[in-house]
Amino acid sequence: MKHLILGTAGHIDHGKTSLVKALTGIDTDRLKEEKARGITIELGFAHLELAGGIRFGIVDVPGHEKFVRTMVAGVGGMDLVMLVIAADEGIMPQTREHLDILRLLGVKSGLIALTKRDMVDPEWLALVTEEVREFTAGSFLENAPIIPVSARTGEGLDALKAELGRLAELSAEKRREGHFRLPVDRVFTMAGFGTVVTGTLLSGEIRVGDELELLPSGREGRVRGIQAHGSKVDTGMAGQRLAVNVQGVDLDQVHRGNVLVPRGVFRATRTVDARLDHLASAPRELKHRATLRLHSATYEVPAQVILLDRDTLLPGESAFVQLRLKEPALLLPGDSYILRVASPATTVGGGLVLDPFPPRRRRRSDEALQLLGVLGSEEHQRICALLVSQSLLSGIAFEEILFRSGIPRKAAETALSGLLTSGEILQVIREPRTFLSREAFATLKSGLLGEVTAFLAANPLREGMGKEELKTRLPKRSDQRFFTPVLSAMERDGALISDRDIVKPAGRAVQSSTSSDSLAGKITTFLGEKGNEPPTIKETMERFRCDEKTVRDNLALLVRKGEAVRISSDLFYAAPALNGLREKLVALIQAKGEITPPEYREQTGLSRKFLIPLLEYFDSEKLTIRVGDKRVLRKR
Repeated sequence: MKHLILGTAGHIDHGKTSLVKALTGIDTDRLKEEKARGITIELGFAHLELAGGIRFGIVDVPGHEKFVRTMVAGVGGMDLVMLVIAADEGIMPQTREHLDILRLLGVKSGLIALTKRDMVDPEWLALVTEEVREFTAGSFLENAPIIPVSARTGEGLDALKAELGRLAELSAEKRREGHFRLPVDRVFTMAGFGTVVTGTLLSGEIRVGDELELLPSGREGRVRGIQAHGSKVDTGMAGQRLAVNVQGVDLDQVHRGNVLVPRGVFRATRTVDARLDHLASAPRELKHRATLRLHSATYEVPAQVILLDRDTLLPGESAFVQLRLKEPALLLPGDSYILRVASPATTVGGGLVLDPFPPRRRRRSDEALQLLGVLGSEEHQRICALLVSQSLLSGIAFEEILFRSGIPRKAAETALSGLLTSGEILQVIREPRTFLSREAFATLKSGLLGEVTAFLAANPLREGMGKEELKTRLPKRSDQRFFTPVLSAMERDGALISDRDIVKPAGRAVQSSTSSDSLAGKITTFLGEKGNEPPTIKETMERFRCDEKTVRDNLALLVRKGEAVRISSDLFYAAPALNGLREKLVALIQAKGEITPPEYREQTGLSRKFLIPLLEYFDSEKLTIRVGDKRVLRKR
């Protein structure tokens, strides 16, 4: 069975609802007010099954100018349109506006039904047919069939069904792969079941038991039941009109404009980049930062229009724009939208969403216009390359590329594979897969090398720069997870060397000596003079009248050269003194088999200030091991 959505369009009182009833036997006017006033106010729904396995879900829209916003909610998801024009009246204002809306929202195929055929003579019918053909010239209905029909007498219904069947065979069904997306156009409750929503499934398949999310609110629920064309089903497919019983969501928590999607897959946005076509029939130019009403699928939201390459957009012109929404909405690449002004209520333009999660654009940016010029095309590799390069030092994840470009997953994999092979981009994080451009990666390498060089220039006695400190020097707009792959690349290039917890340039030599007239040499002498009870950092600072950093840098130099040993953060021994204390400890333990701290103190004269740190150092050095309150030699 092939499932398609057929929508009506046309001026009020041109017979849309009567024609649907004549075709299907279903009266889509269900409200008392509609019956009383004789006009359609809300969306109406019916279904029609034709020979050859064709099943239409029919959306009947209101034709009154006051209900254009409702009409727009019904257009989303149409595969074919039946533009209804009364033969006795011809082209009317809403006929024109509805055709504009259909074109802007991307409807590609349909036919024209000339209703009330029984009310005009053949000569008049020929004149109206000619008028309709001129009216649709240049539109997607330019060569569409024009079928005279009478809902009252049934004349032309068979011909209408035949044309619908022919068009259906030529039309492609909506994609069933991918995730489901169902914009809500009606909400009600049923006793014993709870909340029920209806809509046209735009993509994928939805099944009983599926976990779902209601966007933009983020409320979560579960599919309790599904009906398609009045029959209970376990699975709803793209292209079908569905009623979905939602468990876990109350009636007052969902309304027209919400979208049912799988839990945790999509996210709403408040900013999109788009192509905007300003209708030639628009009453005035469109100015930068104008606020209009955006309609897409079944929702509407105020949107500020940022013109990216000009200050005004004249009627009949097209441009790239950024739309900043007052409230979040679910918009994806390729989604159609229209823009309307509130007073007088008029449709002035519309187009396609190109990037639903763009950065905040700088106006007249060549980079932005370059990307927008290829989004939506089949140049997948170029689109991926531009998205990666324009992410600069922040990089971009694979899923973000899919979200922003709308490129199918397999096509994106192929495009990125080609770019990786050529070296134009690099994958810097395995999971989630994240990419940087070759230029951005080189910038990060150059930046880190500059940080290390500057640090060592300011600290000539240091052997290198701490890895953790260097990691913090990555640009804030970058990601600290990039540090390891960037550093590894620099090591492979021979630019930097990692040595335990420090990083240094290849061939780094400390620019200092420990000659007796240098500060390091003087500190060595001072440590030697103090012997078994060396000075603290503070005492060394006072002795040589220098700051703590200078003392520590010189002590670190002595440690690297083996002339001093770091026992703790504030305690450094001259190497000969420490060797003497180590030999005495070994000899004492060998003589007795074990030793206590008081016994060692008695033999060395050390105060507790030095005794405990020394014994703990020898433990950490794996010379001794503590057993209770005694030390024994560790077995080698």
